[in-house]
Amino acid sequence: MLSGAIPLETSSRGRQSRWRLSLFWRTFFLLALLLIGSILAWLQTLRALEFEPRAFQTAQQIASLVNLSRAALIHSDAIARVSLIKTMREQEGVRIVPREPGDKFEPFDTDALGQRISLELRSKLGPGTELANSVNQEEGLWVGFVIDGDNYWMRTNRDRFNRMAGRTWIIWLITAAALSLAGAAVIARLINRPLKQLSFAASRVREGDFNASTLDETVATSEIRAVNIGFNRMSQKLAKIEQDRAIMLAGISHDLRTPLARLRLETELSVADPEARANMVTDIAQLDAIIGKFLEYARPDKVELSSVVLREVVDACLFNVRNRPDMRINLDLSEDLVVLADAVELGRVISNLLENAGRYGKSVHTGVAQVDIAAKARDKWVLIRVRDHGIGVSEAQLENLTKPFYRGEAARTAANGAGLGLAIVEKVVLRMGGTFALSNTSSGGLAANIKLQRAPTA
Repeated sequence: MLSGAIPLETSSRGRQSRWRLSLFWRTFFLLALLLIGSILAWLQTLRALEFEPRAFQTAQQIASLVNLSRAALIHSDAIARVSLIKTMREQEGVRIVPREPGDKFEPFDTDALGQRISLELRSKLGPGTELANSVNQEEGLWVGFVIDGDNYWMRTNRDRFNRMAGRTWIIWLITAAALSLAGAAVIARLINRPLKQLSFAASRVREGDFNASTLDETVATSEIRAVNIGFNRMSQKLAKIEQDRAIMLAGISHDLRTPLARLRLETELSVADPEARANMVTDIAQLDAIIGKFLEYARPDKVELSSVVLREVVDACLFNVRNRPDMRINLDLSEDLVVLADAVELGRVISNLLENAGRYGKSVHTGVAQVDIAAKARDKWVLIRVRDHGIGVSEAQLENLTKPFYRGEAARTAANGAGLGLAIVEKVVLRMGGTFALSNTSSGGLAANIKLQRAPTA
């Protein structure tokens, strides 16, 4: 029986998306970390090795400049000395001024390099030598020295003694890091390419496409070549098994169902007792149904997806159950819902769910199975729900109901079956690119939740 529309309930269980790092990026980050760490270690080593020569060379240059200035001032008269000081300031950027007792200066030796330079400079110029960063708040490289008992300051540009500017180090470090990251990306790609090919081939085998799962057996790396050869042999053996299974299934239908049909005919003609005859016919029909379930579950996984009108498939499946007195069907799906599926396989899914609901979803009070079928579109998917109003199952058994040959508690297994109905549904839905899940509803009963791809509109 069919009744009015019912709302589509959404599952309260949300699936949390877990962020995962691919093998390529993990390899890339590890290589990048190793290379950048090596660069920093080499940079620190070079700076440590450069420390002594740089301090000695800087002190030597400053001492030479001071000695030249001192010699020029000593051997010049008062008039020439003023002209010499002016020339040194304009042409060489060197300024010499008298050192007053009240001058305030900032010491130069505030770091390890400055301390080393100051020590070397005092050893070359003698006592009374001072080295400062600024004098009377005027920045520069200031050197205090003595000429004939008079104290002087010599100011010059500090940059002329920097062997390598900080910007040069930064540019070199960025360039080296960029080249290292590019090299890490190339190495990671080369390492992960065979694994990516193996992953693709494995996915093709899982889909049953054995022809597209052949790997290169002539690669240079011996370990990868051995893996590819082993995978190809395994794929060939699986293809042979699949072929043998198809041949075996083709013979099952004739070898088993034909004798069952003859046995049923002979039973109806030869058994006089109506009750015994009905029971034997029921047993034979059940055997035929179990054989059919085995054939459906062992069916090859290849399906051709096309645009299918969902309402038409559901109506076709309801044709055989709409007049059953022990079932009541409620529909809530529009006429324009189109999914990407195989019409025959989708009909098999709906029929199995209706059969399962009719068997195990009957009300304990009325003995009637009320089944709700609802569907709605959401983004690129169509959500389908088929639920009954029975007693449901325990939460611990939900995940096991889709396992082949699994049977739940006795309340849901009052009717005999092969235990393959829900396993067939999950298998068919997955190979059509969808998802399938079972859940208990808040108002009672078991709900089958299907998500299929929505067909693109023309």
